[in-house]
Amino acid sequence: MMKTVIYFFISSLKIMKNGNTTSDFILLGLFNHTEAHLFLFAMVLTIAFASLVGNALMILLIHQDARLHTPMYFLLSQLSLMDMMLVSTIVPKMATNYLTGKMSISPAECGLQIFFLLTLGGGECFLLAAMSYDRYVAVCHPLRYPALMSWQLCLKMTVGSWVLGAADGLMQAAATLSFPFCDAHEINHFFCEAPTLVGLACADTFVFEYVMYVCCVLMLLVPFSLILISYSLILAAVLQMHSREARKKPFATCSSHLSVVGLFYGAAIFTYMQPKSYRSAHHDKVVSVFYTIFTPVLNPLIYSLRNSEVKGALRKCMGQCSALSQG
Repeated sequence: MMKTVIYFFISSLKIMKNGNTTSDFILLGLFNHTEAHLFLFAMVLTIAFASLVGNALMILLIHQDARLHTPMYFLLSQLSLMDMMLVSTIVPKMATNYLTGKMSISPAECGLQIFFLLTLGGGECFLLAAMSYDRYVAVCHPLRYPALMSWQLCLKMTVGSWVLGAADGLMQAAATLSFPFCDAHEINHFFCEAPTLVGLACADTFVFEYVMYVCCVLMLLVPFSLILISYSLILAAVLQMHSREARKKPFATCSSHLSVVGLFYGAAIFTYMQPKSYRSAHHDKVVSVFYTIFTPVLNPLIYSLRNSEVKGALRKCMGQCSALSQG
């Protein structure tokens, strides 16, 4: 099935390249060239750079510190990797278009943006569900943690998250690019997003939009429901603990996870499950900035500030760097 979808994706690109509706799309972008927007553009670039540095540092700390070699932190390193790739998929093209004034994007580039955006977004949905299960086992069944959350299961959940995200990305990118597009190739966005691109199609897209909506339900609401169930069970278990100290660590860790879940799912549900009649290009852009640029920079901050083990690993790393520089 995966080979068929890949073949369909490549064929769609060839059709768009060879047909009579093959001119590049025009991304209208996020900013104009006023002083205020130039300042906002610089802020976005700064935040994107901070996101790349923060997530790369998180991956480095988890890799270097033996105390963080656990399933929980391995899943966190995968989250950081997805966030780095998400920022790298969106920001460079947006910045290049703004600085050069060249607003065009080829159908192939557009298809790749849709593919990577949905792969990483869908993968993150399932990864956050896996992280909630990890916390459920750690809090509710600590003595059985090695058996219920083995490395083998952890790797299977990680690979499954990437594969399911990639399958969704391939299918939606291929189907989106298979439509004939009208003469107006202007995309009122700063990157290619499937719902926005479908709006330019000169064909009946009702069936595709219905299927896309079902995919969004499966990719968003099913993992989100599992996350809510996991944290409800965790909350019930924590409230039964008599010691205040015993409650402190689970609350700190789980509140960090819930903050990430709320930020990511809130923006994703708004973007992909909002009825078409309520959609606004301006609102779509603002929400897209939030989940593609702002949320990735918040993840390492949330986990580092609320997690004593990560802070300890950071202090240890800084101490080692200081010792090397003095030596």
